[in-house]
Amino acid sequence: MKKISIQDMPKHVGETVKIGAWLANKRSSGKIAFLQLRDGSGFVQGVVVKANVSEETFAAAKSISQESSLYVIGEVTEDTRSSFGYELQIQEIQVVSEAHDYPITPKEHGVEFLMDHRHIWLRSKKQHAIMVVRNEIIRATYEFFNGEGFKKVDPPILTGSAPEGTSELFHTKYFDQDAFLSQSGQLYLEAAAMALGKVFSFGPTFRAEKSKTRRHLIEFWMIEGEMAFYEHDESLEVQEQYVAYIVQSVLKNCKLELELLGRDTTKLENIQAPFPRISYDEAIELLHEKGFDDIQWGEDFGAPHETAIAEHYDKPVFITCYPVGIKPFYMQPHPERNDVVLCADLIAPEGYGEIIGGSERIYDYELMKQRIAEHGLDEEAYAWYLDLSKYGAVPHSGFGLGLERTVAWITGVEHVRETIPFPRLLNRIYP
Repeated sequence: MKKISIQDMPKHVGETVKIGAWLANKRSSGKIAFLQLRDGSGFVQGVVVKANVSEETFAAAKSISQESSLYVIGEVTEDTRSSFGYELQIQEIQVVSEAHDYPITPKEHGVEFLMDHRHIWLRSKKQHAIMVVRNEIIRATYEFFNGEGFKKVDPPILTGSAPEGTSELFHTKYFDQDAFLSQSGQLYLEAAAMALGKVFSFGPTFRAEKSKTRRHLIEFWMIEGEMAFYEHDESLEVQEQYVAYIVQSVLKNCKLELELLGRDTTKLENIQAPFPRISYDEAIELLHEKGFDDIQWGEDFGAPHETAIAEHYDKPVFITCYPVGIKPFYMQPHPERNDVVLCADLIAPEGYGEIIGGSERIYDYELMKQRIAEHGLDEEAYAWYLDLSKYGAVPHSGFGLGLERTVAWITGVEHVRETIPFPRLLNRIYP
């Protein structure tokens, strides 16, 4: 007898198989028991008919408790009533481990309770669906970058300097030196791009920002790309192609999950390159037209501003050329203006905010030294980074995409805390 996973059931219609699973829920109507089973790869209904099984098997079906683990043996049949399309006609149940008093029952629970039990909340259908979509985005990310000729590089997590200043970094001691948890692998990727041409990374980043909004995490994962001999507009083309690629991959490969989450997929089907682009100047004008008189030129946008701008479009929108004063030291100045830089933030639709930040990088040695000094950074700590502008400098550009915000947008989940297995929030480091 073949042992299979739930996701492989469509390949075994009419066969008797064995599946290791947990009992997510159950109901019975006298002589029939319906077991909702999950095994990590998916969910399926198992049907136990009293007349077709032993007394022991039917007794087990009636008595087994939520989240007990078991092996079930039965025939795979088609079931057009379910979104999965298949069910299991159970012939035998082998209990592996009985669970008692499972904390998360089929009723409403408060957010804090669920967060305290995140280690088991992950087992629920909605959380499972979000994690499957997250995994698909990661899979498609590797597929996209590999297909475009990028090499994966792994920047360090412990760093001796800060890519964007030191105000939001976690400080630690590195033996007898100061060190920080990385807020971005960008500077190291720039060095790698000078060796490998086009590179990308995927890893954890940390921000010691005391924010409690639905868009913020203390620890999150970022996909970053860096490209030698790429100017600003060329980088924007890569970014929009990448975002369109992962959205279409999710639509293709996560139909069941999006349906379970109640996601309006018509909004996602429209996500195709190219994306609209407006300048920071135009964004300020648009906000004033919409009644946001509080925002003035030179100020950064908050969540309400980004949402208002995004509502003007049915795709993600690039806001380009922000003022020098609100952007990091390494961004290339605009060729015709000294008050803005060649950068862009990509704002997702439906109020999910910025999902990508990117720019063309400075490659003039003297200008880079000047900017490091203007930002009050220690030139000695950045000596290795300055070498990139000294030895064979070239125009180059890059960007970083926040995975959790992107998952939230694509799934339609309200808060980023549900888009990462174990979220780290301002007041939460458990479990």
